[in-house]
Amino acid sequence: MKHRFIFAILMSFVLTFFMSAWVTYLNVGFIQGFTDYWMSAWFLAWPAAGVISFISGPRIHQCAQQISQKL
Repeated sequence: MKHRFIFAILMSFVLTFFMSAWVTYLNVGFIQGFTDYWMSAWFLAWPAAGVISFISGPRIHQCAQQISQKL
């Protein structure tokens, strides 16, 4: 359980950090204050992604195993 919690935190951190930068860039471009917009988006996204990762992680892992066994 401890591993699952740490994994969810780290994975959600990395994904939301880069995805929020990308989506912010697509929406507003690289403008003055870009970092402020980006950090605001990331601050809102990370907790949600952490909870989603923690809850859905085991099922997604199981699904990935089933798919990989069929390939």
